[in-house]
Amino acid sequence: MGDVIAPRICTPERKLPVTARDKSSVPTVGYLTVVEDEQHGLFGGYLLLNSNGRPLEFHCTTPVRANRAQEILYGPTLREYLCGEQIAAALVRKTKLAPRLICTDMTEVLAVRQHVEAPVIAIPAVAAEPPASESTSDAAGQSWRVDAPHAIAAPKSAASFALAGADVLVNDAYPQDQADVAGIWETFEARIDLTEPFGRIHEAISEAQQSQRG
Repeated sequence: MGDVIAPRICTPERKLPVTARDKSSVPTVGYLTVVEDEQHGLFGGYLLLNSNGRPLEFHCTTPVRANRAQEILYGPTLREYLCGEQIAAALVRKTKLAPRLICTDMTEVLAVRQHVEAPVIAIPAVAAEPPASESTSDAAGQSWRVDAPHAIAAPKSAASFALAGADVLVNDAYPQDQADVAGIWETFEARIDLTEPFGRIHEAISEAQQSQRG
């Protein structure tokens, strides 16, 4: 069958300022999503913010696409494998900071929970009404389209609860996460909208693709 090629991590040329104090003591929340390009495949993006909503780290991946044999053999579990165990896992291993909480807008990314110590929540309502797909072009005049995540039903392995006015999910293999998340989010709720950072990631991924194609 062959393995899916592991995603390569790309980072912005301009490094975000992270001081020694940031690394050791500043509360950090992570936002992780995967966007789909019809031509190239799946791209992951991971943004770490401080409690003021300012960026500390950003990483994105090169595209990942399964071959036809993998699509057949993985069946309905393919997207969870690609998004959670391949793309998201590669991104969380890359960061220097350890977030207290990781937020995603894709339920498939809940599978990354086994790779991190922090709780992971999914906010599927973010993908329920995705913005129009963004079309852009590179210096050679070639165009491509980056799609928003596809809304899907909550997986059987997820537990739902309310947070900041939204229905969120946690991996039910980690039952303590629900109680932990409520306390952790209190650190961030005054300055960070629960769903707004996902828009930043989508724009940053589009910008990264333009830079690489330029």
